[in-house]
Amino acid sequence: MPQLINRRAVITGAGSGIGAAIARAYAVEGARLVLADRNAASLAETAITCRNLGAEVFECLGDVGTVEGAQASVDKCVEHFGGIDILVNNAGMLTQARCVDLTLEMWNDMLRVDLTSVFIASQRALPHMLAQRWGRIINVASQLGIKGGAELTHYAAAKAGVIGFTKSLALEVAKDNVLVNAIAPGPIETPLVGGISDDWKRAKAKELPLGRFGLADEVGPTAVLLASEPGGNLFVGQTLGPNSGDVMP
Repeated sequence: MPQLINRRAVITGAGSGIGAAIARAYAVEGARLVLADRNAASLAETAITCRNLGAEVFECLGDVGTVEGAQASVDKCVEHFGGIDILVNNAGMLTQARCVDLTLEMWNDMLRVDLTSVFIASQRALPHMLAQRWGRIINVASQLGIKGGAELTHYAAAKAGVIGFTKSLALEVAKDNVLVNAIAPGPIETPLVGGISDDWKRAKAKELPLGRFGLADEVGPTAVLLASEPGGNLFVGQTLGPNSGDVMP
């Protein structure tokens, strides 16, 4: 049986990569979807795919790096579906530079998109989830938020912040049956890693016990698990790691 029948879900960064894979997985499992992205063409493509899989889908075009953009998809879900059950904070950015070369603008942009947006969207969704005493917030972090990464200090710091935020919020709201967890993928073949140098990617692949980067569709099932019942019912403040063996907690 489908595991997410009629669940009202928001997925940010749904136009490509892991977000698109989660959207497809949720569509197969019967969820009703609000898909958010700042790229209209890729967002429309994901939405069409999910509709073809049988899902009811609304699109939300915007930038989660702004307060209004981070709130908009939650608001649209409440407007069209009467509430929100699942929030997947997946949208993010990735740039590469040595710490000594980072500008303050690069640092602030990374925190704004990869960390602050998670707080803003979660805060917007929480009153609805708390009132109905059911909710799932799933934050997409990174294994680099656990182990760090050379030339990615700003990215690793933002993702470590996502993990810390996840644990702390989970402690606040679990008693109200709102479960907050994180997914910390390892390197995944997505457009997000397109700006990373080939040398970095080759070196990283050699470090992995599995010997390869993951695929986005190999991450989607983890997001289904965390949103499902009874499968996700006992996960509270956890960070699950589909990471090709790069981190073994």
